[in-house]
Amino acid sequence: MYKPVIGLEIHAQLKTKSKMFCSCVNNPEVREPNIYVCPVCLGHPGTLPVINKEAVKKVLQTGMALGCELRDVSRFDRKNYFYPDLPKGYQISQDRRPLCFNGFLEIGGRKIRINRIHLEEDTGRLIHDEKKGYSLVDFNRAGVPLMELVTEPDIRSAEEARGFAEELRIILRYLGVSDANMDQGQMRVEVNISMSHMEGRKGTRVEIKNLNSFRAVYYAAEYEIKRQGKILEKGQRVVQETRGWDDKKEETFSQREKENVQDYRYLPEPDLPPLYLNEKPFEKEKIKFTVELPQKKRERFKKDYGLKEEKEINFFVNNKDVADYFEESVLKSFEKIKKEEWRDELSTSEKKDVVDTVKNYLLSDLLGMLGRRTIKECLVSSESYADFVFLLFKKEISSKIAKTVLRKMFENGEDPKKIIKEEDLSQVSDKGELERATLDVIEKNRDAVNDYKSGKKGALQFLIGQVMAKTKGRANPKELNKIFKEKLR
Repeated sequence: MYKPVIGLEIHAQLKTKSKMFCSCVNNPEVREPNIYVCPVCLGHPGTLPVINKEAVKKVLQTGMALGCELRDVSRFDRKNYFYPDLPKGYQISQDRRPLCFNGFLEIGGRKIRINRIHLEEDTGRLIHDEKKGYSLVDFNRAGVPLMELVTEPDIRSAEEARGFAEELRIILRYLGVSDANMDQGQMRVEVNISMSHMEGRKGTRVEIKNLNSFRAVYYAAEYEIKRQGKILEKGQRVVQETRGWDDKKEETFSQREKENVQDYRYLPEPDLPPLYLNEKPFEKEKIKFTVELPQKKRERFKKDYGLKEEKEINFFVNNKDVADYFEESVLKSFEKIKKEEWRDELSTSEKKDVVDTVKNYLLSDLLGMLGRRTIKECLVSSESYADFVFLLFKKEISSKIAKTVLRKMFENGEDPKKIIKEEDLSQVSDKGELERATLDVIEKNRDAVNDYKSGKKGALQFLIGQVMAKTKGRANPKELNKIFKEKLR
């Protein structure tokens, strides 16, 4: 009978050296309050703002990546409202002439239209002490460049709302526009939800403010859809209001009646000139981005590397540095094999084996060793990792020995061949040596031999394991399997 109609407003702090209208440092990591402040960002009388050119360019880059149209002329406006962490009593924002408009982002095969992307300044931050009954204000964040993206009400589910926010964060990080760490307040999502009647009657819009995790976006939207649905089923009216989200109770709660746009009393910012985006220093036709966007990367990883599991593909897309390391290692492994083997090309199956080897040891071993550290901090370079993969390709080390070698590489960054030589870890493939070890194990394990001959295939793995233990994991398992079958026949 009713269907959810959802639009998002997403704020992201831009990654610039200085704030939006002054030269104060833009440092989201600072912990001590009120360090990076000045008369401009504190709203002292007589001060004049100066536009941060880099912030404007970053918003234009984002707009281009999202298929937006860019303004020829844009301008700033004053958005008037009173709040303790808003130093001037108004916010410099953009109303009628935002930098970007009419874009889209595809989620699950559906295009979600983007109404606008505009630029404004962030507010300060309130710290509440409920026990002592007072609040403190930290103005370090006041004046930080803040990009706001507003979608059209095209979203139809809580899952789609979360998907849009997740995909946008990846894009912002790829572009280097924002780190968008939600736990640090660098990206905040507001969800606007109404329930429309299937016959076309529009519902009343409710806004859920300042959601700081994708989990909160999903569960807040889910809760609000159910809450409004129950009200309408009873024949009651949904109140237009702003609501908050209680993470512990997992429910929304009323904060205040929703302001209308006229309540903000927008007026053109008299202290800032219009932005002519076809002229220096902006010249929008010269603002480019060269990075590969997430959706293109997903398609390419499927095509070029044969990755099929969505979970793996999304992991690489969500972790760009790991994806870059994976690609570099695969390509360098290909080149090393062709060079060492005097070949022009590898077969399809060989390429798949290399890709699987790079992927499996990276995801299962190397990242586990790193813990909370990043791949950029890893002592194993992609070149060295490719040497490691080549040794596995040539079967010069077993999978068991490979884990030991990789651990040593991780600890000291040494060349894998050097580690194998110094630790005497090279694989035993000499047939005579393996035959002697095999005959010795057969002689000492007659019960297992009889079990194998009576049809218990697991006994063979036990016998192979005995040789592997005897050679400290250095025996070639495939060669062993062949020798055992010959001898036991």
